Amino acid sequence: MPDIFDVLAADHQEVKQMLARLQKSRPRRGASDDALAKRKEQVEQLIIEESKHEALEEMYFWPAVRDKLPDGDELADTATGQEQEAKQVLNKLSKLDAGDAKFEKLLAEFTESGREHIEFEETQVWPKLRKALSKKEASEIGTKVRDGKETAPTRPHPATPPRPGVLKSAGPAVAAADKARDAATGRGKANGQVKANGQTRAELYQEARKLGIEGRSAMNKDELARRVTAARRK
Repeated sequence: MPDIFDVLAADHQEVKQMLARLQKSRPRRGASDDALAKRKEQVEQLIIEESKHEALEEMYFWPAVRDKLPDGDELADTATGQEQEAKQVLNKLSKLDAGDAKFEKLLAEFTESGREHIEFEETQVWPKLRKALSKKEASEIGTKVRDGKETAPTRPHPATPPRPGVLKSAGPAVAAADKARDAATGRGKANGQVKANGQTRAELYQEARKLGIEGRSAMNKDELARRVTAARRK
């Protein structure tokens, strides 16, 4: 059975691959609406995976670091501080269109800080915690993190303190709200394959962009469909 280090290593590898793909496929100036919509969807998937990963680390991994290591508080404070800063960036990024001038700047900022955070965790924390945890403890924490992904938040919540008690009590309600919003908007669905008025959300979004509908990034499928329909009639 995989232990906590196996679970986190797999998460880190997935994130690093996503960041590498995004860095390699950065659109050129004048990119098509379809290319920008695809990039927005790819970044949303990154945000989903990062949000789940960070929430679960804060619930189960960093408390173990604090409990088991003499310098655990210092290490955990540094790491959760990095994660809070990352949530701020991801939260801003989630509200922008891929064609926004700030979008690529924020993505580059997260890419750099995300890689630094992974390196800090893997080189400064893991070696110490490996020695401090028994195989049973490492396996139990790994199971909690792995299984927790089904009910973890899918959006960054920078205003929520990174304390396990807060996260465990508020987490289920926050995650449920995130998943309800995701279901309504089609967020996280491969290629946006959720239809509204015969169109995917990505298709509606691009039409809304052409029609100059403001606030479109925050709209779900039904809201986009209503606004697009109204704009067509003008």
